[in-house]
Amino acid sequence: MHQHTFFIAPTEMGTGLTSITLGLIRALDQLGLKVGVCKPIASAAEDKQHRAIDLITLASGIEPPKAISLQHAQKMVSAGQQDRLMEEVIAMHRKVREAVDVVIFEGLEPDRTEPFTAKLNVEMAKTLDAEIILVTAPQSRNLKALTDHLNIAKGLFGGDKNRNLLGCIINKVNAPEKTSSPLKANMPITDDVVHSILESSPYQSLESEHFKILGLIPWDASLIAPRTLDIAQYLQAKIINDEGLASARVKRISLCARTVQNMVNDLQPGTLVVTPGDRDDILLASAMAANNGVPLAGILLTSDISPDERVMGLVKPALSHLPIMSVSTDTFQTASQLSHMSEGVKADDTERVESIMNHMAAHIDGAFLKERLQVNLQARLSPAAFRYQLVQLAQAAKKRVVLPEGEEPRTIQAAAICQQRGIAQCILLGRKEVIEQQATSLGIELPEGLIIMNPDDIRANYVAPMVELRKHKQLSPPMAEAQLEDTVVLGTMMLALDEVDGLVSGAIHTTANTIRPALQLIKTAPGAKLVSSIFFMLLPEQVMVYGDCAVNPDPTDEELADIALQSAHSAKAFGIEPKVAMISYSTGSSGTGSDVEKVRSATAIAQQKQPELILDGPLQYDAATTANVAASKAPNSKVAGQANVLIFPDLNTGNTTYKAVQRSANVVSIGPMLQGLAKPVNDLSRGALVEDIVYTIALTAIQATQV
Repeated sequence: MHQHTFFIAPTEMGTGLTSITLGLIRALDQLGLKVGVCKPIASAAEDKQHRAIDLITLASGIEPPKAISLQHAQKMVSAGQQDRLMEEVIAMHRKVREAVDVVIFEGLEPDRTEPFTAKLNVEMAKTLDAEIILVTAPQSRNLKALTDHLNIAKGLFGGDKNRNLLGCIINKVNAPEKTSSPLKANMPITDDVVHSILESSPYQSLESEHFKILGLIPWDASLIAPRTLDIAQYLQAKIINDEGLASARVKRISLCARTVQNMVNDLQPGTLVVTPGDRDDILLASAMAANNGVPLAGILLTSDISPDERVMGLVKPALSHLPIMSVSTDTFQTASQLSHMSEGVKADDTERVESIMNHMAAHIDGAFLKERLQVNLQARLSPAAFRYQLVQLAQAAKKRVVLPEGEEPRTIQAAAICQQRGIAQCILLGRKEVIEQQATSLGIELPEGLIIMNPDDIRANYVAPMVELRKHKQLSPPMAEAQLEDTVVLGTMMLALDEVDGLVSGAIHTTANTIRPALQLIKTAPGAKLVSSIFFMLLPEQVMVYGDCAVNPDPTDEELADIALQSAHSAKAFGIEPKVAMISYSTGSSGTGSDVEKVRSATAIAQQKQPELILDGPLQYDAATTANVAASKAPNSKVAGQANVLIFPDLNTGNTTYKAVQRSANVVSIGPMLQGLAKPVNDLSRGALVEDIVYTIALTAIQATQV
């Protein structure tokens, strides 16, 4: 594949340029490509310059060259030194392209006060011989007005005659009109509106033979929701309670100058309550909402008034997990300040940056990019490419996954996401009224097709089958009924009877609680000596497999060989061509001792069982993963320096290593994924995030296709 350069040219200000750049980074990363980004000339606002560059650095992992200031560029153009300016741009391009497959150049936002900016974009794109993607937004225009606007922008770059002008990305489709009030600024867009925009879009009329609509990005309120922390910093507020300050998100603002009965409907998930400190009724209402499980974004007390100590004493337990802050300005002044707060994302808000990248990438035409770049999807299995592939494979699998912890909030959120995205048909075990109440408190709409089963209604169906499965243990019907009170056991029976294809549990259960029923009722797969686990470690440059880090304390040499073969098989099933390193404290024949001998023996057993597998050991961690170390320690190894499946000699080593890498290098890990069972059952960490559960459900669905 020859190297490509894309020049992203905004047609005006306010198109969400950097968000589109982030989305393109993610879309190209999902194709397995390493992306470099350059912002050659900075915008006039210095704070915006730094924010954009910080965001690009965070997203691509590569810091762009220092941008030329707009003032400096203007001086060079005015002095007739435009050629010199373009030489500097070319120098930046050459610096960025050295270590990447694709370069994205982010153009300048055209500014009416700086008319030369549009011409600079044209000159930079021409100088770089880049493929041009226009970025625009409807900005309340009708289709005719948007067409005229785009035609003017196309004309600047030579129109349809310029074969380097690929097309445009239309951002903020269906965005609400700007309002000076923050009250209605974050009204959500409905799924049916998004569907109508994307499926029967009038925007398709903007296309021609050589000019494509490369993306229609629907406006999404959640992407502009700042953290409560951001609002506190913007207002320079005094923090009264910092619990949840950095994690809570403000989806709507309620200015409480009304009576309780007139504002109670505003007490929804993500609401920031703005009220004078002497409004005891508002504090009591907010405490009641929080006590009922509504995750408010926080309380902002205005007018420099402190609440009555007796009232605060009464509401303190309910508000203990809620951010509370105060400002000296009155409610009207505070509202005015909030209405002028920038919607831009902060570079340290990694959760929001990730959401923006995923949203943008999901609506950019990846198939067109793949065809244009003539790229093999497996060119490089980056973390983004792995996650993308995971979702694609799970969607194609169309499997049923039971979630025994159906009343647990994170599990409900994950099930809703998986159902909406078609990752799996999820079945929640729990009481419907409890699940619906949890969903309402979380601000989640349960999607159509999500199945909820009350354990009390179905338990009797599994008593006789369980007695039959466990008759060799003399299990009686009353004993079976008692064990089926545990929803993990109940879900495992559903799996044993092929009513579902997989099970995910562990958000509130231990690993033993999840695995024990599976070993009793599902058993191990044919040929498997034991059940083991792997983690997919999403390192910045590649995805690696670590095993076993969760199940077997001290496997024998034969068991270790079995873990290696299972792990290699799992890696291949998920698109990773396995190169297996058997990890030890010694490389090759240099060390002695029972521990290293176990690894040496396990290596020989695994090689004998599957001679075609690329596997070597014993290898030290650095020899297995680092090329220059491998060159001196194991120069003849086919694995050393390029291993992507690491098998640890015992649980102590494996668990310690995975956690050390995860925490110290801030690496996302997916797992543990259990292997060796006849049917897929997977365990969660009790600290699992919603995203962790979603990907574990996806893993389980894919595993079900391998059984």
